[in-house]
Amino acid sequence: METLVSTQPVSDFAPWNNPGEVPLVHFDGVTKKFGDFTAIENLSLNIYEREFFALLGPSGCGKTTMMRMLAGFEHPTKGNILLGQGNLQEAPPHKRPVNMMFQSYALFPHMNVEQNIGFGLKQDKTPKAEIKRRVEEMLSLVQLEPFAKRKPHQLSGGQKQRVALARSLAKKPKLLLLDEPLGALDRKLREQTQFELMNIQEQLGLTFVIVTHDQEEAMTVASRIAVMDHGKIVQVATPAEIYEYPNSRYSADFLGDVNIIEGRTDISTGETASLYWSDEEAPLTVSTSLRLPAQTTAWLAVRPEKLRISKDKPPTSDNCIQGKVWDIGYTGNISTYHVKVSNGSILKAQVSNQERLADRPITWEDTVFVHWDKGAGVFLET
Repeated sequence: METLVSTQPVSDFAPWNNPGEVPLVHFDGVTKKFGDFTAIENLSLNIYEREFFALLGPSGCGKTTMMRMLAGFEHPTKGNILLGQGNLQEAPPHKRPVNMMFQSYALFPHMNVEQNIGFGLKQDKTPKAEIKRRVEEMLSLVQLEPFAKRKPHQLSGGQKQRVALARSLAKKPKLLLLDEPLGALDRKLREQTQFELMNIQEQLGLTFVIVTHDQEEAMTVASRIAVMDHGKIVQVATPAEIYEYPNSRYSADFLGDVNIIEGRTDISTGETASLYWSDEEAPLTVSTSLRLPAQTTAWLAVRPEKLRISKDKPPTSDNCIQGKVWDIGYTGNISTYHVKVSNGSILKAQVSNQERLADRPITWEDTVFVHWDKGAGVFLET
């Protein structure tokens, strides 16, 4: 499956690289236990103003617990959560400048669209004229003016999602929490809505934190991603940094499709290293700054789109392995070739389908060569 990286225009927005920048949200050594079970373990993390930050990981990794602590529905067993300079734990949920959009949308079925959007403002005893102004502003923002008088059952899934978003934004929170907000939408609508969310977040200049297990969603919308596993953060970086330079096999394998080749190292020079992965094959050459002792177990992570595949052996290549086409996955714009090599492992190489299927030059059972440059992969020691 193709992995999408956010197409947001490149800018200088990178407050996490500025040591003097004060984070909007700061998790300081936070641990959360439920009885004997540790959901979050000694976690520290900074989230900055105007970020679209993603918490990404499988079910049970702790990402929803982090969000519920931000919302005030759970409290840390140990450590502190700061919003700006204040301790967030001292404020009850309804007093926090934080709002949460639930996966189920949680719309009131007996209220129409504008009543749902204005509900929180009414609860805060906001003047009627201000409620009316803010509701109209939110209806315009999410392009739902023609549907203001409709009830939730008269709306499509995408329209309900927009109502829930507008209601969450109406109180102008400093921090908006999104709990898998697009999970109920079909793929095409979900992709469209991802870009709408990005545009709204940029337009309002708010900080969004999204919880998701969908890697494509996280890579599309987020300025940074925290990859989580068993209550710990494995890596925090921009989508492109995690995709191109994962810091572990877990990050590499969780974000996008990847070939992970295990082997033993030769003494590295600090620029390149050799990975002995098969007794029958030449070692692989990898560009790396890691200096590992000889005979250390290490791994090469290389994305399928970085691999080239051909029937003829290339005249020059840093790495070249012969194998047989075991299977082919066709997804329209891309074909993924599964190539079985001499030690029995399978390598995946992706090719853009510039020709029609009937003209495919490589097919099942063909003997092929998979080859790539030494800088195409990442050398990993964990």
